[in-house]
Amino acid sequence: MDFLRWLIDAFNSQIAIGGSALLVREVVGNIFGLASAVGGMRRKVWAWPVGIVGNLLLLTVFLGSLFDTAYSANLLGQAGRQIMFIAVSIFGWVRWRQARSAGGHGVTPRWASGTERLLLVLVLIIGTIALTPLFRMLGSYEPVWADAWTFVGSLLATWGMARGWVEFWLIWVAVDAVGVPLLFSAGYYASAFMYLFYGAFTLVGFFVWMSARNGGKPSVETALPDPRIKGGAS
Repeated sequence: MDFLRWLIDAFNSQIAIGGSALLVREVVGNIFGLASAVGGMRRKVWAWPVGIVGNLLLLTVFLGSLFDTAYSANLLGQAGRQIMFIAVSIFGWVRWRQARSAGGHGVTPRWASGTERLLLVLVLIIGTIALTPLFRMLGSYEPVWADAWTFVGSLLATWGMARGWVEFWLIWVAVDAVGVPLLFSAGYYASAFMYLFYGAFTLVGFFVWMSARNGGKPSVETALPDPRIKGGAS
């Protein structure tokens, strides 16, 4: 909790935009998230720990009333998925490092099987239906089903990335299509604009992974990027 409190205090300033305020840590958290997405597209292991830092920052943002921020709307699905991201990211981080250590190469992008695709769709739909009344009872922002959709979809997309499924990029597209309007309506403008950009970025990532799948097994870098070397280690 001390580390979380340090993150909150370190980025607790606000940027005035018109009649509203933008939290610096919301912007910084999304920048970390974007860096993680770029690393994931390039199949770099450092994408996972970088993403975890962004998740911790955004967790405090989406629980606005609890952490005394400029936002009063609690998005429980958005906050909950930050916790989920951290848990699944630890799994992905370990899995990618093990794959690198075992064979000198990273997780091979592959298409999910027909059964796996069917399960992804069923979990997305059933999970959204099941969580909507729970999130509504806990006071999540309306429309609550959209918050539940983004939570379940994000879980599946992150799990798919850890497994090396090319389709995980398309799940992100489905998440962004619902999440962007929700974030705008709730006043989380920095996250909304960032997720709008993610929507286009995920399509690029999909084709990059699809090409990597067709071109053979890619290597995955395990070291964090060296700031003294332009572009990081390769």
